[in-house]
Amino acid sequence: MKKREFAILGIGLAGTLALISAQQPKYPPLSEYRMSQEAEIALAKSAAPAEISDRATIEVLTDTGYRAVHQGNNGFVCMVMRGFTGAPTFTPVELRGLVFDAKTRVPICFNPQAVKTVLPYYELRTRLGMEGKSPDEIALAVRAAYARGGIPKRAGVSFAYMWSADQILGPAGHWHPHMMIYAPNYDNSMLGNNPFGSHLPVVGDDAGTPFAVVVIPVDESLAIKAPQ
Repeated sequence: MKKREFAILGIGLAGTLALISAQQPKYPPLSEYRMSQEAEIALAKSAAPAEISDRATIEVLTDTGYRAVHQGNNGFVCMVMRGFTGAPTFTPVELRGLVFDAKTRVPICFNPQAVKTVLPYYELRTRLGMEGKSPDEIALAVRAAYARGGIPKRAGVSFAYMWSADQILGPAGHWHPHMMIYAPNYDNSMLGNNPFGSHLPVVGDDAGTPFAVVVIPVDESLAIKAPQ
């Protein structure tokens, strides 16, 4: 998606927002998104190999957003994203409604570059979801924040681990362990138009925008169970 198309997308979303029905889904109580701190720490650390997650900063969801409960020393940050944190902002459209899914659990460990350029975006999405914003309102707010510099520009590629065997990715459930590559403005044609849901690299979320995510599955033997 070119810059002009990204602008048109914003205009379209504004029009859609004006037509939001009173029947739109409602957010469950925040308590349904919460976990015990001990369980959340264990699940967050299962996103990456121990040599990474044992030295990473760990964040957990609180009533006011994510908060660090352990300070690491390797520049990585591990957390468990919820639906309103990790749902796609623009596309695929059918997955944007994951913001309302209180059962989604997405353990993830961001590398130091992603901590700087990607984590603030997810923190913004979390705040907007906790305020009860709809998917269209979230998209408009994200686009506006990016345009005015309220969240960092993405000039290069960064990475995150999602190797947890206990991840719950909405309807995909416990999907394959995989790497997340934040590749601004990529679309699936740039990877060969690989089919979604396969073991091949694919642009999963927000293709053609600054928030595009390339997903690369890894060997199933690398999946990490969170300690009970």
